Parts: sequence; C-alpha cells; structure tokens
Amino acid sequence: GEQDKVRRLADYVIERHYPELKDHANPYISLLERVSDRQAALIASWMHAGFIHGVMNTDNMTISGETIDYGPCAFMDRYDPATVFSSIDTRGRYAFGNQPSIAQWNLARWAETLLPLIDADGKRAIARATGVINAFPEQYERHWLKGMRAKLGLVTEDEADLNLATGFLGVMDGQKVDYTLAFRYLADAALGKDERIRALFADASAYDLWSGHWRARLAREAVTPVERAQAMRRVNPAFIARNHRVEEALSAAVERGDYAPFETLLKILSRPFDDQPEFAAFA
Repeated sequence: GEQDKVRRLADYVIERHYPELKDHANPYISLLERVSDRQAALIASWMHAGFIHGVMNTDNMTISGETIDYGPCAFMDRYDPATVFSSIDTRGRYAFGNQPSIAQWNLARWAETLLPLIDADGKRAIARATGVINAFPEQYERHWLKGMRAKLGLVTEDEADLNLATGFLGVMDGQKVDYTLAFRYLADAALGKDERIRALFADASAYDLWSGHWRARLAREAVTPVERAQAMRRVNPAFIARNHRVEEALSAAVERGDYAPFETLLKILSRPFDDQPEFAAFA
C-alpha cells in the first residue's frame, strides 16, 4: 500500500526507458500501453523462432521488453503447440502455444499495481487498465502476422494472410514436422523446389493443398522467386540452439573440461541465417 514508492518507481521507469511519455496527459496508462506493446512484439518474435521460455511467470517478464531468467528454455524441434521444457510444468501452463495468453495474464497482474496511479477513482482506473489488457491479443496478432508474412515470403498485406499463416501451422501440427526446417525449406519451395519440405511430412498431401493457396498468393506480388527466397532466408534460420547440441557442449565442458563443442556451436549460431554446408549436421 505504499503508493508513494510505487509512483517513484514508475516515474523512474518512465525516465529511464520511456522518457517520451513524461509529457503525456496520463503517463502511467501510457506506460502500461507501451510495455504491453513491447511484450506483444517480444512474444511474437519467440513464436516466430519456435522459442519456449519455459517458466514465464510474472517475475520473468521485464518492463523493457527483453527476455530474462533463462531457465528451462529451448527451441522447439517438431512443431507442437503443447511443447513444454520445464519438468515442473506438468499442466502445460507455459507451453509454446500458451505464451501469448500468459503474457497477457502477467501484464494484468502488473496493471493492478498501477491502478492508483492511473486514476484516483478505482472504477475508472480499472476500466482504463482493462482496456489496455484486452487490447493485447490484437497487438500480439499484429506483430505476429507481420513476422509471419516475412517468414512466408510475403511483401504486401492481404486480409487472408492470417488464415494462410495459421494454415501452414495447421498442416504441420501432428505431422512431427521440424518447425525450423519447414520454414527454411519453404524458401526452396518459393523457387519451385518442394522436395526437401515435402520430405519433412509423413503425409505431404495437406502441405500440397496449402502450398497451392500459398503460390496463388505469391503470384499476386511483383517479386522474383530469387529475391523472395533470399528474403525468406534472412528471417528463417538454418540453425538454432537445438537441445541435444547444447547438452553435448555442456557435458563436454563440465565432464572433460573440453570447450571445443561449445566454441563450434557458438561459431555456427553466430551466423544462424547462413547455410554453412560444412556444419550441415547441426541443422
């Protein structure tokens, strides 16, 4: 209940991270809006890369919009929205597909601490803060769809793009398709080479159907296949920090004092968007 301290801290946060908000009519509601947008962008970028934080509770989120407290985090291999990496997360609260909704829940808890600063009238404060929290899914979807358009090789916007993006995830779901490689190989498909991406599917018929819609969408844009594939490779990594490779590096360092696997992994991951054929096994 020490609201003077809450105000001092909030003012410090604004001064340090968001000084442009100081002159706003209500800098505290603006702070909530800005942090909400930062988190929406952050979580969307996690989802684009297949990253799972692992234990995304309130003390593991930041007002600066950065990822902190890496615990049981990892990159998803096979696409499955229910993937978890924390041994204590038995109910999947922090599963890959739940990360956007958990971010919204966490933001709501933070908003509660700001209510007395937002408005002296409790009901008005709740109404204003609730409006910001309720807008989070739309914010997140905007950031997510922007990134997904890039991953799918789209340079323009179309109202059907959301269905196209979710449709690609849908054809991967349940097929044990590698999330990272599927998007990487989609750049080959943009050049008319479907062999590698089709080979990821146990049954490629659903992909074939989806790719027909995707190609029809690509055909409406004035971009050459080579330009499109190059752009897609700049946003779809060839290499991620795969769990078994990280474990190999850790074991070698801890058990044998051998840092060579770590140095190799670091070298590869410093250029995640380059093909690096000499390290093809790490893809």
